[in-house]
Amino acid sequence: MSSPTTPPKSLRARTVYFIWSNMPRFALLMMVALIVVLFFAIKKEGESIAASKAAEISSEKPPVNAVTLLLTPREIQDRINLPGSIEPWTDLQLLAKIKGTVTELLVSEGDRVNEGDIIARIEEADYRIALERARAAYNQAKADLERDKSIYSKGMIPTADIENRRTNLAKAKADLEDAELQYSRCNIVAPMSGIIKTMDAKIGLLLSVGDPIARILEIDRLKGVIGIPESDVNAVRPLTSVEMSIQALGDEKIIGKNQFISPAPDSVARLYEMELAIDNSDGRILPGMFVRADIVKKTVANAVVVPFYSVISRKNEHFVFVEKNGVVEKRNVKMGIMDGWMVQITTGLAAGENLVVEGHRDVENGQQVNVIKALTNPGELTL
Repeated sequence: MSSPTTPPKSLRARTVYFIWSNMPRFALLMMVALIVVLFFAIKKEGESIAASKAAEISSEKPPVNAVTLLLTPREIQDRINLPGSIEPWTDLQLLAKIKGTVTELLVSEGDRVNEGDIIARIEEADYRIALERARAAYNQAKADLERDKSIYSKGMIPTADIENRRTNLAKAKADLEDAELQYSRCNIVAPMSGIIKTMDAKIGLLLSVGDPIARILEIDRLKGVIGIPESDVNAVRPLTSVEMSIQALGDEKIIGKNQFISPAPDSVARLYEMELAIDNSDGRILPGMFVRADIVKKTVANAVVVPFYSVISRKNEHFVFVEKNGVVEKRNVKMGIMDGWMVQITTGLAAGENLVVEGHRDVENGQQVNVIKALTNPGELTL
């Protein structure tokens, strides 16, 4: 008879012995497998219950009142609004060309003058005497030349003498022209048409060459000077005209023609000056007035445009809600040009859709809404 610890020899006996000896292990594995199956079953059931509860809660929420806007293709412009100032087209400081005492002033500050008008006179006695002396010298030199020419033709004087006479006449003529020029400068004339801004000359004042006489402004044409940031120079350079508004004239709109953009920025503000020619033939606009330039850098036609407040931004996500058949759908969007309170949507929306513009912050994706007003024009919206 075999010992109890001795393994059985037959196949059947060995199989029964193996199962019996490993029964605890099999039981443990079965328990682990059962626990795993129960865990996944419970998890799936929990998700199903949570989804059911969420659906019940969503269905229990009353529809949110909403206002929608029908999206239609529109034009939008990328623009900047910059401050500037009005300056005279020409600002000329008139200086004295001769020395002398001012004897007469024919204009006052604020008067309009035309090119060639006499605005002041300098004492002329010294210059008149110098002119008479130069004229007499010229006449004498001319007579001497004529006399010697007849003698020279008879061979009675050498060629050098006749050449000296011609040289003396040329010098006398130059002196006469200089004396005439100096005498003419006793009448100080306006070199251009404009307005007398300041009158530095006073009666009795002794002027030296280079002393200021008057400052004349040309204002029939003006220039609007606008500081352009570096980032906008390339966009502004091709423009031929710019619309400006003048606050002092009730925000009146004027058009300036692009004349010049400075090749280097202002050393302090780091802005490139843009000069715009302005017609001021009626004289209503005055130098020194402030303007605001409405500069259109880019125009996009047939764009999808929405009110900026209809876009919800959370972290790095921008989205809107679109209504269809009384249910809203969340749409992630990308924004482009902004003009005032309207913004271009480059992706995420299409023309013909109904955008939720009021009530959009109170809804969730898939929620029902009650459309109380359906707008077709952004102009109907109120901020």
